[in-house]
Formats: sequence, structure tokens, C-alpha cells
Amino acid sequence: MCSSDLTPRPLTPSLTPRASRNMIKAVLFDLDGTFADTAPDLGYAVNLMRKARNLPPVPEEKTRPVTSSGARGLLGAGFGITPAHDEFPAMREEFLNLYEANLCRATRLFDGMAALVDTLEARAIVWGIVTNKAERFALPLMDLLGYGKRAACVIGGDTTGKMKPHPEPLYAAAKTIRIAPEQCLYVGDDERGIQAGRAAGMKTVAVRFGYLNGSNPAHWGADAVVDTPLAVLDVMADFCASGTRHL
Repeated sequence: MCSSDLTPRPLTPSLTPRASRNMIKAVLFDLDGTFADTAPDLGYAVNLMRKARNLPPVPEEKTRPVTSSGARGLLGAGFGITPAHDEFPAMREEFLNLYEANLCRATRLFDGMAALVDTLEARAIVWGIVTNKAERFALPLMDLLGYGKRAACVIGGDTTGKMKPHPEPLYAAAKTIRIAPEQCLYVGDDERGIQAGRAAGMKTVAVRFGYLNGSNPAHWGADAVVDTPLAVLDVMADFCASGTRHL
């Protein structure tokens, strides 16, 4: 919302139709690497697989950067295999089953994310999750974190049959929460999500605190780049005031 007042206000002469269009009425977060730090549990699943094969664990420093790439990236970091490898499908299923059994062992929200969500809710700004993570994992994880019922939507990678960078998951989120895409802000740590948000007509914010794997968020074409979750509030205020792009 534009004002620091937490009470929604009707449109007034000082709030022009253009300013109204620039208002952010909903914030949609990526899950892994943006809303929550899931890297420890995903890396743990890889190391359970290595332990079963009498291999030493790989350090989180090796698995963490590729977390946003899912099983493909994590099995690549843990075993040096690609989807073209004959054993990849079976190892992928083994990895997913182990991860599901240890879904929220050490996963936590990023510092400042809980305060950001609390502030959004206090200002009557809707928020939700749009992730490439399958619903099989995303829905129970949000419940285990204590935010499943608070999120206005949780759109998984298999909810629509399309995954980011396709915009369909973001359109589905906007439809679910009944807010126009141009009044939604997408926040994520992966270029594919920023591409999806832009394609859906949403304003976009890239975060530097996620799993970047050497990529530079400033080069993704996002409207803004932030270092902390709470900095999203400053971006929203700026959009509301001017409607201009940050970058």
C-alpha cells in the first residue's frame, strides 16, 4: 500500500487512477531460495544417498548454489550425473523420496521474511507462493513452516502443467487471489521466475540472498534487486509513488 497507515483507503483525488494502477495489491514469492532456505534439507537428502553408497558427505557449499535447479542440480553436485545418465531417473526418485521424508528438518524462513509477511498482512496486502517445486513437497512444507493457511495461494510446478519461466503459474496465482497481474509483485532468486513474472505483466524483484549459483540478478531484467526481504517494502512504496522501474 502507498500509505504507512495500515487501514485501506478508498480512491481519493490525491490517489489518481494511474497511482491506483501502480499500487501493489499482492506479493507472490518463489519458495526455495526466496521465502525459505531449503538448501540444508535438500543437501541432507543427497548425503543420505551418498551414505548408502559408502561415500563421504558433500559440503553444503557445493550443493547450496544449485538448490534452485532441483534434483538435476543436486544430483549433479552430489554424483556428477546429468539427466542423460542411465541411472538418473531411479536416483531422482530415490532423492525425492528421501527429501520428502526429511522435508522440514532444518528448513527455515530467511531472516526478515517473517517480518515482511507480518507487515504485508497488517497492510491487507495479499501474499502467496509460486514455485517450480511440485505440490507434493510445496504444500506440506508450507504447512510445516506454519504458513500454509496464511498464504492466499500455493502454486506448485505441477499445478498448471507449466513451470516458470512460462507465465501460466503466475496467471494461475493471480486468478486464484482475484488480483490483476499488473497489481502483483513477483519476488524470486532465479532468472526463470523473473522472466515468468515479466511475461505475466507483473512487477518483479530479484533477491541477492538466494541460490544464485554465480548468476548476477542485476542482469535478469527485474524491476528491482534487493539484499534483504524487508527491502521489498521500500520497492513497493517506490512503485506506488512513481510507477517507474528501479533498474
